[in-house]
Amino acid sequence: MLDQQRYAAVAGEAERSGRSVAAVIRNAIDVYLDPDVAVRQAGLDRFLGFTPDENGSDTWEDTRALLEADPLTEVP
Repeated sequence: MLDQQRYAAVAGEAERSGRSVAAVIRNAIDVYLDPDVAVRQAGLDRFLGFTPDENGSDTWEDTRALLEADPLTEVP
């Protein structure tokens, strides 16, 4: 069961998209249970768990210099 606020949100999406309330709910369930979402979330969790460089060289200035460097200048 949905409370009134959630039902209103789902009904609004159904009207906006031209689908039934049931279709909106089925789609939301499919998106939530999509195995690719779990894989992406696990990858994001791993990425966010990385620790900074131990020698402390990851300053904003270092990062900015790397971003602004033109790697193609060394290509013949």
